[in-house]
Amino acid sequence: MNEQILEIKRLLRNMVRIGTVAAINLEAGTCRVKTGDNTTDWLHWLSARAGRTRSWNAPSPGEQVLIISLGGELNSGFVLPGVFSDASPAPSASADALHYSFPDGAVIEYEPATGALKAEGIQTATIKAAVKILLDTPEVECTTLLKTATLEVTQGGTMKGDVSHSGGSFASNGKVLHTHQHPGDSGGTTGAPL
Repeated sequence: MNEQILEIKRLLRNMVRIGTVAAINLEAGTCRVKTGDNTTDWLHWLSARAGRTRSWNAPSPGEQVLIISLGGELNSGFVLPGVFSDASPAPSASADALHYSFPDGAVIEYEPATGALKAEGIQTATIKAAVKILLDTPEVECTTLLKTATLEVTQGGTMKGDVSHSGGSFASNGKVLHTHQHPGDSGGTTGAPL
């Protein structure tokens, strides 16, 4: 009778345990967790989505996690990542922000209090769209070099500073600027371009 009670107590204690990630198998999407004096077998961690839509955010070695074991058997449990600790404190104190901090220093954050979406500390960013990318805002600012294969301006604008052109024709109102001629250029006022 006492052995049965002890076994029931053990299973109940193991239903939810806290621990730290001891090892990760990224290809299998599994990790081992140290909890007390025990280290679990390889367990799957829980993700936001794992069906037709899937998300990926692997836990880190040393990250504090929960082990949820149906029936109390640790080696058949699942790992719920993301328990903040002294070693890995919360990266934001905002009540409403969505914030991701990465080990290389990059940050992606949306702060509803200011309406600001921020992505900083990254090296490159790539957006590929099969049909179109729409930027619908009163102003788009590029602080340094902007490269584009083609350009179409539909509502006018201004340019300041030196502009150089090479490797093709440059036309204005149907006249190719570097090949057009002016009649009557023998010292007087020239005529309109031909």
